[in-house]
Amino acid sequence: MIIYGCVIIGAGIGIYIDHPLSAVCIGLGAGYLINFMMSRK
Repeated sequence: MIIYGCVIIGAGIGIYIDHPLSAVCIGLGAGYLINFMMSRK
């Protein structure tokens, strides 16, 4: 769920700055990092 939320937030920011694909990729990467950090605890 964290990954999907980050992707959706990234898409919203990307539409705002007129670069949706790159922002979605950044959101996806951030989601994986957050998920990885939360699973290590």
